[in-house]
Amino acid sequence: MTDVAPDPSAAPTEGGNAKPYSVSELAFALKRTLEDAYGFVRLRGEISKVTHHANGHVYLTLKDERAAIDGVVWKGQVRGLGIRPEQGLEVIVTGKITSYPAGSRYQIVIETMEAAGVGALLAQLERLKAKLAAEGLFAVERKQALPSMPAVVGVITSPTGAVIRDILHRIRDRWPCRVIVWPVVVQGDQAAAQVGAAIRGFEALDEDGPIPRPDVLIVARGGGSVEDLWPFNDEALARAVAACTIPLISAVGHETDTTLIDFVSDRRAPTPTAAAEIATPVLAELKALVGDLGARMHRCGGRAVEDRRGRVQAAGRALTRVGDLVELAAQRFGIVSGRLAAGLAKNAAAHERDLVRVASRLSPLLLQRPQAVQRQRLDGAAARLHPGVMRGLERAGERLDALSKLYVSVDPDRPLQRGFARVTRADGSIVHAGAILAGGEEVAIKFGDLVTRQAVIEGAAAEPAAAKPLRPRPKAAGAAQGELF
Repeated sequence: MTDVAPDPSAAPTEGGNAKPYSVSELAFALKRTLEDAYGFVRLRGEISKVTHHANGHVYLTLKDERAAIDGVVWKGQVRGLGIRPEQGLEVIVTGKITSYPAGSRYQIVIETMEAAGVGALLAQLERLKAKLAAEGLFAVERKQALPSMPAVVGVITSPTGAVIRDILHRIRDRWPCRVIVWPVVVQGDQAAAQVGAAIRGFEALDEDGPIPRPDVLIVARGGGSVEDLWPFNDEALARAVAACTIPLISAVGHETDTTLIDFVSDRRAPTPTAAAEIATPVLAELKALVGDLGARMHRCGGRAVEDRRGRVQAAGRALTRVGDLVELAAQRFGIVSGRLAAGLAKNAAAHERDLVRVASRLSPLLLQRPQAVQRQRLDGAAARLHPGVMRGLERAGERLDALSKLYVSVDPDRPLQRGFARVTRADGSIVHAGAILAGGEEVAIKFGDLVTRQAVIEGAAAEPAAAKPLRPRPKAAGAAQGELF
């Protein structure tokens, strides 16, 4: 649809009425009129009804004591705002006036935003301080202790200006160590983001990497107005400082200047030069302290040695002399050694007399008499045991002969020695009759020399002959067991 602006001079239609326009034509004509007449507007008012939409846009209302106007900040312009829109904040915005045809409302599309005055900035800062304090970011117990003798110091500041020169000069005079400077801008819209990125960059360094991880950080900037120092009141930067695992010293502005990161940092320095003094010790003072401690240690050690020597000497005076102790023992040893030879001779003579006395009572008869008695008892027992043992041996021999004959009679290989052969099938069963063998069946034939041959049966199986009754064989007289064959 083509937008057509209503023309007041349009000729009246038949019937005396003006030409009718559609609602869309009128709405878009008003939109063009507003945008042409108010293409650039600088507006001052108080923010109310702030809405941060999920798509990144910010919707708000600007008001004063008698009127209000809706405003919108598109997603691409939010990051470029000088301050964060908050309810109750008095601001000065620039943008263009437009309308929303679907709702018949006019609004301002905001491109820039700044605080209306110092009072508004401080009010916003106080609200943010109260918020962070309620979260515990200002608590003393969460602050880290600074290293006493740092090997690497990280400095986040502008690479130009007097601040970095003062810090480097002060560190060089006090404690020569490695200083790593992360250059950032310290004023303007990009300052807070760059300082926060520098803090996170120092934290990401590896201790063993080509660029060592600092032991302490210094965020420094010279003095300035409240607006100049305002980037260091940024909430995101304050949270980055609070989350930093490296001890951090805030040195922003002069002693009377206070920013938000001063409250969340581990230590606040009144000036950048004071921050260098807080971060590093004085090497000359340490050397003097070490020398003084060494001298005190030597003096204390000397006094301790003298005290121990005096105590040992006092204790030694109460002890018996070594020569007296040895002399007494030597006398006792001489007396005992002189009596030793006579004692040994007397002891040997006493044992000799005891041996002679005992030997006189010993004779061969004392040993021969018990032997004769035992021999007689042994002969009597042998005479009593011999007949019974012999009879038992004879009976055992007879039983052994009978078992030997029985074994020979039941031996399955004995008939083979008389010319017979044993025929077995493939499954190992013995063939008792030839009629049960089928033609072509394989059999094994074992002979008397224990040699086995394989054979194949020829012809068809024969009819089994009528079985004849077996006549019992008469038993041989006196035989213990009949033979099988």
